[in-house]
This record gives sequence, C-alpha cells and structure tokens, in this order.
Amino acid sequence: MSEDRAAQLIDAVRSAAADGRQLTLLGAGSKAPAANHGNALAVAEHAGVLDYRPEELVLTARGGTPLADVQALLGQHRQQLPFEPPMIGGRGTLGGAVATGWSGPGRPWRGAVRDAVLGVEMINGLGERLVFGGQVMKNVAGYDLSRLQTGAWGSLGILLSISVRVSPQPEREYTCRLACGAAEALAWMRQWARRFSPISATCFDGGALNVRLSGMAESVEAAASRVGGEQSPDPSLWQALRDRELPIFETAAQGGAALWQIHCAPAAKLPTGPCLVEWGGARRWWRTDEPPSAVRAYAAEADGAALPAGVAPSFQTPLMRRLKRAFDPQALFNPHLIDADAL
Repeated sequence: MSEDRAAQLIDAVRSAAADGRQLTLLGAGSKAPAANHGNALAVAEHAGVLDYRPEELVLTARGGTPLADVQALLGQHRQQLPFEPPMIGGRGTLGGAVATGWSGPGRPWRGAVRDAVLGVEMINGLGERLVFGGQVMKNVAGYDLSRLQTGAWGSLGILLSISVRVSPQPEREYTCRLACGAAEALAWMRQWARRFSPISATCFDGGALNVRLSGMAESVEAAASRVGGEQSPDPSLWQALRDRELPIFETAAQGGAALWQIHCAPAAKLPTGPCLVEWGGARRWWRTDEPPSAVRAYAAEADGAALPAGVAPSFQTPLMRRLKRAFDPQALFNPHLIDADAL
C-alpha cells in the first residue's frame, strides 16, 4: 500500500536526536537482519511510485516501494532496472537496493546501482529533509552526494525517495551453456571481455559456463552461433542468481560451511571447493570451511577483498567517518556499522 510517512519519520529522528537515542533502521527484512543496537525504526511502509516517465527512462519512488511493484510497472513499457537488484523472495525494496548497493548478474555490462541513481531525498541525523541530484542524466555540479548513499546501508540517513535511470528490455535474450572446466571458463571470459558482443552476464557453476546474450535479435542470434553450446531463452538461471536462490546460497544444504563473497581480479585462480563465478570472473561466491584468515588471504592474493555473504560491511575508513560526521553528527543511524567512538 502506498503511503507517505515522511513526516512521521522526521519526527522520529528529531525525537531520537533530542533524547540521545540511536536508531536501527529496519526495512522489509529481505537483506541481512540488522543487529538491534538501538531503537528500531521501520521505514518500509514509506512506499509508492511518485513519478514515472517512460519516454525519458526515469522513475522516482519512495524508499519502501517493493521492487516487485517497480518491475511490474516498468514491464508494462518493456523497461527494466538495469542493475538487476536482488528481489530476495519478492520482499526487496528500492530503498534497500540502493542502501546495500547490491547489483545483479549484469553489473559489468549494464552498470552498478550507483550508476543508475540520479537523485535522492533523505533525512539526515538532524532530522533535516535534504534533496540531492534530480531526475535527469546530467544534474550534478561538484560532489555527487546522491550516489554516496549507495552502499551506505542507511548509515548516513533515511532514503525517502530515489530517482533512477531505467533501460529498455532487450528484444532478444538467449543463454548459452558450455560444458568446461574452471581454467577454460576463465580464459573464455577474459577473451570475450576484450571484444564487443551482446554478452550481458556470465556464470561458471563448477561444471559449465553460462553466457547470457541480450540485445537486438539479429545480433544475439549471430553471437549465439559463435558461442555455441546448449541454447535457451529461459531466464530462470539469471533470476535465481540475481535473487541468490541457487544451491550454493542455501546454507542448510551445505553442512554449515560459510559462504563468502569475493571481489577480485577476473583472471585470478579459483579457490578450492564449491565456487560460483560471475561478473566475467570478478565476483566469486565461495562455500568453504576455511577460517576467515585463509579466505581473506586468498582474496588478497587475488588482488581483491572478501566479505561474508549477506553481511553488512563495517564502515571504518577515514572517508566514511568524515561522511558520517557530516550527515549524522550524533551517530544516530545504524550504530552497529560504524564505531561512534572513532568519529
């Protein structure tokens, strides 16, 4: 149900600031549950599409708007969110997608979440209503403060509304599945990255390399004949990968081994054990019993970084602390993400 709860949220923030209370922002619960280190403030009910201009490829909606609603509306005009945010059982919201910065399988080809954010309206830690950016592609002079909210996990403020760029759906889409080993899959992905093609996603699942081709029908069909393998128009693999519903993401079925998300050099050697590779080799999902120190050592050797899957990052960098002081000087929002004593 669409509802404007901006006034109530502003009052709640100002009351917390006056009382010195910290707030844990709670969305729809589709991402990792936040530890409740303060009073919970529900933000998911602030929902509804505010403006949609198909001819200009721009949509503006409140932060709590379900992604399923956004996708359904865009689908009526054969459009889509280019960053393919995880739906997570249909409970994902637009604000949650921007706050986490989680992008789907097509990120290297279609862009990340922050690439699609045009503007935001938000509440800072002083209870002020701020507007950054706008609803057009070129609207920023100086620092692009709207995109700073992408991946901040609500630690800088509450996203009231977000304007995003949308894109047309492709005319044709095929998936080619090629049986191969890890080394061959990585080599193919590197080779394809150096030439123009309608590739929009890749995924190596341990036994085969899946390649998604998207675009004009003639271009896709020509590329599919070059790539070869088994071909199908079924998008279910990519939807399951986007929503983290493939077997590697199912913890209960993996004997308790931890799942790690590793961003690294695309050509880096794969780790030992169950591993799913996407983004042309740049993102790996590794299920392992290895201790965290060993996982992080592998990531460092691969010129990357590792993070437990589904876990919010800990923002301890000097830059993030400065941003926190500017947007939330009393450290009201999500205190579990940033050490307030270090601000």
